[in-house]
Amino acid sequence: MAEKATRGTQDVPSSSPDENEFPFGYPTSISEDVPDAKYLCSNCNNILKKAMQTLCGHRYCLSCLSWIIRNNKNPVCQKCKEEDPGMLNEGSLLAEERAFSDAAINKEISELKVHCGTPRCNWSGIMKNFEEHQSLCEYALIPCHTGCGQMVMRKKLADHLENGCINNMTTCQKCKQMLPSNEYQKHTCTGNSVKEQKRTHPDASSKEKQNRSVPFNSKDECCFSEVGCSFRGGKEKTKEHEKTSVGAHLLLLLQHIKQLRACLCPGRAANGLIPCFASAESKVKTLERKVSDLQVPGASEINGDLEVDCFPLSSLVEEESTLQRLVKEKMISELESKLQVFENIVAVLNKEVETSHLEIAAFQRQSELDQNMIRNLELKIAELHRCLTQKDAGLSRLHKSLQCSEQASYDGVFLWKIMDVSRKLQDSVTGRTISLYSPAFYTGKYGYKVCLRIYLNGDGTGKGTHVSLFFVVMKGDYDALLPWPFKHKVTFMLLDQNNREHVIDVFRPDLNSASFQRPVSDMNIASGCPTFLPLSKLQSPKYAYVKEDTIFLKCIIETNS
Repeated sequence: MAEKATRGTQDVPSSSPDENEFPFGYPTSISEDVPDAKYLCSNCNNILKKAMQTLCGHRYCLSCLSWIIRNNKNPVCQKCKEEDPGMLNEGSLLAEERAFSDAAINKEISELKVHCGTPRCNWSGIMKNFEEHQSLCEYALIPCHTGCGQMVMRKKLADHLENGCINNMTTCQKCKQMLPSNEYQKHTCTGNSVKEQKRTHPDASSKEKQNRSVPFNSKDECCFSEVGCSFRGGKEKTKEHEKTSVGAHLLLLLQHIKQLRACLCPGRAANGLIPCFASAESKVKTLERKVSDLQVPGASEINGDLEVDCFPLSSLVEEESTLQRLVKEKMISELESKLQVFENIVAVLNKEVETSHLEIAAFQRQSELDQNMIRNLELKIAELHRCLTQKDAGLSRLHKSLQCSEQASYDGVFLWKIMDVSRKLQDSVTGRTISLYSPAFYTGKYGYKVCLRIYLNGDGTGKGTHVSLFFVVMKGDYDALLPWPFKHKVTFMLLDQNNREHVIDVFRPDLNSASFQRPVSDMNIASGCPTFLPLSKLQSPKYAYVKEDTIFLKCIIETNS
């Protein structure tokens, strides 16, 4: 029992949730799909576990990075060396304070679809649940926590401890002989009466036997279970129990030490204890040291059976303060290390922000220059557009003037050719273009300026039934030298294109009419023949007034009358 108690927390490996964790990255074989290159460690080439990104931009598992730094005097990024050995710089050097956790990649990796790599296990899920499954997988091989050296399937650990583990020993309370659990069931000695007595209390004896022989495989035991503490629970609850039950554990330990000393060395010599078994005594002292390592909460938690004189409180307080100081120093050291990492990250980010600001400023300057150039170009385009508009207007005037000059006559005789008669007649009917003006012509080179105006669908009394033809006196350049009112005889003619029967109408100006006075605007009110030609006659096939959709009108002004 003493040997088992000594080995309890030091020599025996424990079955913890981390026993099946992968020390470096996760193997790519557990991924349902082929993982992207950005999810692979630059060292082990496995899926990143706790991804860290270095200043050179490559990613490592946290444990891989620590291993490289620990085992190399001047650690250099392997990826940088493979990609371009000649371009190695300060950013390629590896150090824990020059790397930071890549939260984005860790989040993406935690969502990868994976499955358990243990044979016969059908579990599948996402990466963030993989480690939890590894700690619970019933088919995983784990080492026996008693230190027997056997690797057993987790689901069969209880059977192994009860039937096959050579280190799972139980002590006979009568003969004090330590036996494996499977042999203890068949063990017979003078303590049979004790065993029979225990069988009469099946509830208490079975629970005690289970506590002593077969450890609970799904919950953690208190580390003082071997001296009588029966607490079992999860890892967090066990830690909380060990913190809050220090007084009870001290009492159990000291009572157990007294029992061991009484059992091992019952006699005393004049000069003190008689050393019976050196190895057993050393194990007892180990238990005493275990007591001295505990934090004593106060005298209120210690029963009257505990002798305070054998365990100085001042020493405990001093050791407690030393322990607290060491813990604080370690925490401060870790915080300083993390602070250095964050400062490096902030420095890198500040450089990137400064570079971004410079680039933004450059872009803004270039944008201002571009905006100025665009505004100048817009002004130039507007100026060119204005010039083009003026030139177009000038060209239009010149074209009109040229056309008028080509069509104008200066002898009082004018021949007007009108094409697309059917379309223009339809426009007149619909009201789109009610009338048409002829080009200007003159009675002489320096004579009156006049023109003709025709209503193909009629006007006034002839609207809708006749073609109306009118004479218009226009404002000329030499009106000041001419006699007014206009009093020359005017003859209208619609030519028959077969030269058979022309339509002729003659009128003399009304000297009192405003139509024949000197113009004060561009042209006077038109005057002439509202019923010049019936529309039915114009469109009759008997006549050739319209031929090839064209008509000819002639105006003769007798200047010698």
